[in-house]
Amino acid sequence: MVSGSVKIYSAEDSARLRYIAGIILGDILGLSWSVITDKRKLGKNPVINYSADSIAGSFKINPETLLFEKGICQKQIVISVWKGLPVFFQTSDGSDLPFDIFAASFFLVSRYEEYFEAEHDDYGRFCASSSIAVKNGFLERPVVDLWAKELAKAFLNKFPNLVFRRNEYKSLLTIDTDQPFAYLGKNLFRSIGSFFGEKNRIQSTVGNRYRIITKEEKDPFDVFDYVIENIERSNVEAKFFFPVGNRSKYDNNPSWRNEEYRKLIHKIAAKYQIGLHPSFVAGGDGSLIATEASRLKLILGKEINFCRFHFIRLFTPNSYNNVIKAGISEDYSMGYPDEPGFRAGIARPYFFYNVIDDQLTNLRIIPFQVMDVTLYDYKKLDPVDSKEIILRLINETRKVGGLFVSIWHNTSLLNNEEWNMWREVFEFMIKNQLP
Repeated sequence: MVSGSVKIYSAEDSARLRYIAGIILGDILGLSWSVITDKRKLGKNPVINYSADSIAGSFKINPETLLFEKGICQKQIVISVWKGLPVFFQTSDGSDLPFDIFAASFFLVSRYEEYFEAEHDDYGRFCASSSIAVKNGFLERPVVDLWAKELAKAFLNKFPNLVFRRNEYKSLLTIDTDQPFAYLGKNLFRSIGSFFGEKNRIQSTVGNRYRIITKEEKDPFDVFDYVIENIERSNVEAKFFFPVGNRSKYDNNPSWRNEEYRKLIHKIAAKYQIGLHPSFVAGGDGSLIATEASRLKLILGKEINFCRFHFIRLFTPNSYNNVIKAGISEDYSMGYPDEPGFRAGIARPYFFYNVIDDQLTNLRIIPFQVMDVTLYDYKKLDPVDSKEIILRLINETRKVGGLFVSIWHNTSLLNNEEWNMWREVFEFMIKNQLP
């Protein structure tokens, strides 16, 4: 093993360079490293020459200007292929890599392209179709991790004694409980009254609702015993997200004061970690996140440390700034609602970097790769095609020793004719995602 650390020589130090070097060299490759701006301090360590200068025996990467700039400016992206991988920010002759891996990785991980005006959907969200990953066909590949693996191979040609970390693949199942109950937890008269406002219904439906509300029958959306049974059988790690915002057009959860709802939250919290599912409205109003976190804290009697936005209503960087202000340390919203894949080009957790402020934050981002409603609602895929996509994403994540994260909703796992086949998809995913 090489003694000392890898030195990155740069004519200028920058927070952006240190941030992305920490992810590629530290988090992925497991190397000790530091940025040096004085050649006299390089010593006999392996040197990455991230400058226009010449340094004998170094590994040369000609830098793009992105990591030395302030704020944001439009970048022209031209895709080429290296080692079977799409790359951009191509370098000039004399570089040991044909592209600036640090700048390209920073562009993807920081979500640099989302700071600019782009096509947004009806809910104000950045569309996957606006991203360079979708436009160039690499959304389903964790290219930052794959670039790092090729970088390690290239390093060994100059520094054969370097030893790299072997990353272990892991998986995490997450459950969003947007609408935990169909009828339970609602006011009896409101529930029955809503029936009488509907035409062409049979009388027995009223009886069913009444028996559910009076707890003679189980609520049809309460499939949590089924979910827990599968979690325990497979021993997969799981986390649950509960909404406690006010009702709105897009928020159908019970009142956070409702006793039946609180019982469910406590039941799940007895076995699994619970996170906040900020409401649709909170996605655009940061003050509500802290309010909703306080509600969930009152229910559970402990601090709320992680969240994921309802509808994946994520606005870079404002949403993350609001999460930080609310005192939450982890967010699980990094993924597209309309396409499966690696939104940030990476298959592992990392810390959020605010490009506008040029500041590394303490907010840890845990990306997800696939969501049930993406496959069913947005892509209109059947269970067979959905299994193929899930398996591809699992294999891509496994290949780089990353973290495979999926999102499921209790309402996607109903025991009825419409959703029955999706239980099969759910169980298929759990079986195949295990290490």
